[in-house]
Amino acid sequence: MRTPDPEVIAAWHRILASGGQVKVGELAESLGWSRKRLWARFESQIGLTPKRAAMLVRFRCAVGGLLAGRPAADVAAVCGYTDQAHLCRDVAIFADRTPGALHADNLPVIALDRYRAWGTFFQSPG
Repeated sequence: MRTPDPEVIAAWHRILASGGQVKVGELAESLGWSRKRLWARFESQIGLTPKRAAMLVRFRCAVGGLLAGRPAADVAAVCGYTDQAHLCRDVAIFADRTPGALHADNLPVIALDRYRAWGTFFQSPG
């Protein structure tokens, strides 16, 4: 397996550090690349577009808040969603549930284990 380009790694680290709250155009500009080049390289080397990766990182933040029992509106604000409806759309896309249904009491044990394991993948580099 080929190691990703240093710019792709830097883009991933910036996505993590921002909690998924980075614009792809600004990300590309910070690397000295065009949006198109970043999009193509990132997708070919990571397997996701930079936008989808940022969405997943932001969603990961939201899952933590929702599983902790925080109100969806508060989670949306803290995790950088435009509004609660935007959070609801992402929860529906990635979890096929509503934010209210995405609570530790409503999830099977296997889902909680998967959430805990997935959490270590999205940690910002030390």
